[in-house]
Amino acid sequence: MSRKAEPSQSRRENSTGDEVAQEWKADRYAEHAPFVPLLGQPVLDLLNPQPGEHILDVGCGDGELSARISEAGARLVGVDASPDMVAAAKQRGIDARLADAFHLSFNAEFDAVFSNAALHWMKRDPDAVLQGVRRSLKPGGRFAGEFGGHGNVAAITVALVAMLYRHGMSDAASFHPWYFPTANEYRAKLEAVGFQVDSIELFPRPVILPTDMRGWLETFAGPFLQALPQQERAGALGEIVGLLRPVLSDTEGRWTVDYVRLRFLARVR
Repeated sequence: MSRKAEPSQSRRENSTGDEVAQEWKADRYAEHAPFVPLLGQPVLDLLNPQPGEHILDVGCGDGELSARISEAGARLVGVDASPDMVAAAKQRGIDARLADAFHLSFNAEFDAVFSNAALHWMKRDPDAVLQGVRRSLKPGGRFAGEFGGHGNVAAITVALVAMLYRHGMSDAASFHPWYFPTANEYRAKLEAVGFQVDSIELFPRPVILPTDMRGWLETFAGPFLQALPQQERAGALGEIVGLLRPVLSDTEGRWTVDYVRLRFLARVR
């Protein structure tokens, strides 16, 4: 018999009633995903921060890329919805603030907005995020970003949904927390809120993990695992790893994640 998870087992809510999609811990992120800021240099080059510019980093995380922007001489503000990540960014000396990207409160304050590996977590209302970014920018301001695009982590997603079906979750696909648009779809969204798109590209970027698939899942797949009772989660992780081993692990036990990224540069018209 199929079952639907009770709210206490799956879609946890915060004090405002919004869905809590993912729990972020800076130390776990640094251990299992150090490649994220390392691979962020191309989008940082696209931003091309200049001395004296005022730049907003949306989804700044632990502030590693924010620090590089500051080192270029820009005045930077970072925002993130995770208290643990904001605390880690502050330890780097970043002006990091706890903020919801769906409700950015800035008004024509920034020369540029930057975002790396964050926008795909904002599935609930990507249009509201873009509207807030647009409001935050001065006339002629630019928006440089990179995040998961169409086809990103496809094999992992299939394995996660299959695992939930195995556990009787009839609404398994509804726990998918990510927004992975095509280039054409995102271009249209950017243009709809008043941006001119200078460049946008979708490209595969497979990444060899520094640890293993279990560590990746524990870091990034929380919304799927939270769909299950606590006592079933360890076994479910083993199931997912088993499903993925034939396609994402090589003969030496190294794991590769099937990343596809969407990178863009747009300017306020």
